[in-house]
Amino acid sequence: MSIRIGEEAPDFTAETTEGTIRFHEWIGDKWAILFSHPKDFTPVCTTELGYMAGLKPEFDKRNTRIIGLSVDPVSDHQKWVGDIEETQGHAVNYPMIGDADLTVAKLYDMIHPNASGGQRSAADNATVRAVFIVGPDKKVKAMFVYPMSAGRNFDEVLRLLDALQLNAKHSVATPVNWKPGDDVIIPTSVSDEDARKKYPQGFKTLKPYLRVVARSRSR
Repeated sequence: MSIRIGEEAPDFTAETTEGTIRFHEWIGDKWAILFSHPKDFTPVCTTELGYMAGLKPEFDKRNTRIIGLSVDPVSDHQKWVGDIEETQGHAVNYPMIGDADLTVAKLYDMIHPNASGGQRSAADNATVRAVFIVGPDKKVKAMFVYPMSAGRNFDEVLRLLDALQLNAKHSVATPVNWKPGDDVIIPTSVSDEDARKKYPQGFKTLKPYLRVVARSRSR
């Protein structure tokens, strides 16, 4: 199946390093980040998993749960976490899904159609390096897919999460390179009359379709 932004994230039941979960139930009323890896004991993924462990307090502040996935069994994950802590300085502090039969990877369209499917290697499953941001309504809000050779920028995932949560709470859009605290954009669906009611402090009109307003970070 093909995953699209705005559609419901497929639900699944899976074994993880923290026990069996049902994805939608595990999310509950929070946001969630599902991020996947091609194989355990691979170099780029080791750095990524460690970095996410260091970022977990930031996701916690944003009412967001994080969960990793690799197409290897949980028993391998449990061996791998020692290497991650030793080399990256952070112990993995979130669940990791064991997906040896590729159930979740296929459900989320993570496997390249030309993957061999036989003796599995990281190269065979090169596109199993995805990020899905899922809202409390269980719908996919954003997604990334990266190649094998380039480590993901999880600071950008955090920045995007801030933008998505701001949009969900205040119905605003964010401009290029936006960061929390920067000005935001009033959507064109909001009339000037309604904008004046919503933003009595005023806003700046650069073009009829481009109106910006100061917006402090709201948590």
